[in-house]
Amino acid sequence: MADYNKPLPIVTQDSEPYWNAAKAHEFRMQRCTDCGAFRFPPTHACWQCLSTNLEWAALSGRGTIWSFTVMHQIYYKGFADEMPYPVIVVELEEGPRIASNIVDCKREDLRIGMPVQVVFEDVTPAVTLPKFRPA
Repeated sequence: MADYNKPLPIVTQDSEPYWNAAKAHEFRMQRCTDCGAFRFPPTHACWQCLSTNLEWAALSGRGTIWSFTVMHQIYYKGFADEMPYPVIVVELEEGPRIASNIVDCKREDLRIGMPVQVVFEDVTPAVTLPKFRPA
């Protein structure tokens, strides 16, 4: 694990279980125990039924590319060697959408609807980032 010079997530009390699961290479999100809806990012109440009853449930890690863009502007020096690079939005099988990076895929091969699977990158001793690769 080399020095990581890109922005790292800010872990909050609400998001800590998500990041702890990622560190264990598990993909988990909040799920309402009343209506079953998954929610991301984590919140105090369900977006569907407003219940405050929740659990951190495992997800399949499978989904499809819902949208993507290719970044050409260097906002952080740590990305300079990767320019241009894609940022994807994945619609997970369980419903939520999440922005992430794709690995093991050429930019020209990206397609809306492409099946993807979560993978984990240990970027520092404390932080693991969920990313996606073609399924």
